[in-house]
Amino acid sequence: MRKPPPKTAFVTGGASGIGRALAMALTAKGVAVTVADLVAPELPSVEFAEVDVTSPAAVAAAIHEVRKRYGRLDFVFNNAGIAVGGHAEELTLDHWDKTIDVNLRGVVHGVHAAYPIMIEQGFGHIVNTASLAGLVPAPLMLPYTATKHAVVGLSMALRAEAAAHGVRVSVVCPGFTDTPLLDNANPGLPYTETGAQARGAAVRAQGRLYPVEALAADIIRGVARNQAIIVAPASGRLAWRAARLSPTGAIRAAALAIRRVSPFPKRT
Repeated sequence: MRKPPPKTAFVTGGASGIGRALAMALTAKGVAVTVADLVAPELPSVEFAEVDVTSPAAVAAAIHEVRKRYGRLDFVFNNAGIAVGGHAEELTLDHWDKTIDVNLRGVVHGVHAAYPIMIEQGFGHIVNTASLAGLVPAPLMLPYTATKHAVVGLSMALRAEAAAHGVRVSVVCPGFTDTPLLDNANPGLPYTETGAQARGAAVRAQGRLYPVEALAADIIRGVARNQAIIVAPASGRLAWRAARLSPTGAIRAAALAIRRVSPFPKRT
């Protein structure tokens, strides 16, 4: 009897951080993983596609290659993202444009390429990485926050449409996680003194970071359960619940936290 083809997964931003942990965990479960990134990951047993997610043609070509090679497309993890932040008055349009291009359009490109394939085959699961910043007020990082809210909205609306085709959609909203994102804020963009670098360092010093391997396990478990919104760790779920109960209170709490982490410069 011929062995059935393995399940397949396409993971953007898979060379490091959450994407790398997901690729490792999926591979351990026997899934044929293709990692898409700008640099090759140091991972055994995965295929690599050099992809810039801001290029719709590159994303589509890589996803179609997975379908062609294995005859199926089971999971697409639109995970690639960048951290961009600073006080709103410090940010340039370059900060906004690059964040939108990677964090939002990168997800759109993955969805646009994968969704028709999944409709045709009658199954598949699209998993978009947003952030807790897509569910709660997250000042000092307006471009990042805006794109992550957009990814949550996109995912929930698509989930409602996709169910009729047998396609599943989930969105991942991690709290502070131990990834290189915190150490590489505003990549290729003007530095903002009160931006994400300072915030990342402060959070890291307080020891609040969630291990990326634990988050990958949470994501895979949530996908298996077909959860609409996967929030981790528990502190993130608590913050989300509090923001839903009292949006005004959540804004006040965020304002207080920002003053402690990155006080506004004194005016002279």
